[in-house]
Amino acid sequence: MLFLTYPPAEQLKKWVRFYWSLESDEPYTHFGMASVCPEMVFHYKGRFNETDAHGNVFSSFTAGLQAQSRNTKTFITDTAFGIFGVYFFPHTIPMLFGFSASDLSDRMEDLETLSGRQGIVLEERIALANDHAQRVHILDEYFSAELNSCKSVSLPVFDAIHELISNNGMMSVKELAGNYYLSERQLERQFFQYAGFSPKLFTRILRFHNTMGYYGAKEKSLTDIALECGYYDQSHFIHDFKSFSGQHPRHYFSGKSPATSWRD
Repeated sequence: MLFLTYPPAEQLKKWVRFYWSLESDEPYTHFGMASVCPEMVFHYKGRFNETDAHGNVFSSFTAGLQAQSRNTKTFITDTAFGIFGVYFFPHTIPMLFGFSASDLSDRMEDLETLSGRQGIVLEERIALANDHAQRVHILDEYFSAELNSCKSVSLPVFDAIHELISNNGMMSVKELAGNYYLSERQLERQFFQYAGFSPKLFTRILRFHNTMGYYGAKEKSLTDIALECGYYDQSHFIHDFKSFSGQHPRHYFSGKSPATSWRD
């Protein structure tokens, strides 16, 4: 299995965190976990079936948006596959599609539903591209054109979102609101519009993601990881990790979980 990342064009760096690709010649099960950042995904080879938390099975789209989510899902393919993805900053979605981020929270929508004929054409171009360098070029051009009218927009909440992400959620909501001269109520309202979640939930998911960065640090105990990532205690850490990943952290960090196969 091969996982690679690619930087976006300079003018897109406040909107797109990075592009990524994942390829394998073997069947694969992907364990989707909670995330504050939406992803646009293109399956240019193979297709996955999606299983939700209730065991319901659906055929996943070949191209679409996985919005910010607090839920877990499982994606399974029994063939070789190739995926190219776009990892956005949360506030990109309302600027790109013209509606509140909270309208899409915990949802997946195919590209045609979101962008009509334009989405169909983009999917075809990505599928037929010669290589990932060409896919990056196509998407850089597409997003630059779509976000051109937004390039001068810089709302305080955008900076607040960036700061929380860069600090892995290691700030209180009160401190964050004060940094941008907003009341906590104003901050919460703007987070729902541009990030899809409340600042509190957004922070919890960021801290959860920060803990996964300790995978492979065998010298760290669960308590060490919990305290270094801002949890009050190990039980609080375990509760959030299980809620956002569907797994006990002890199993995840043991290296025996199928959810970590792409990392090994």
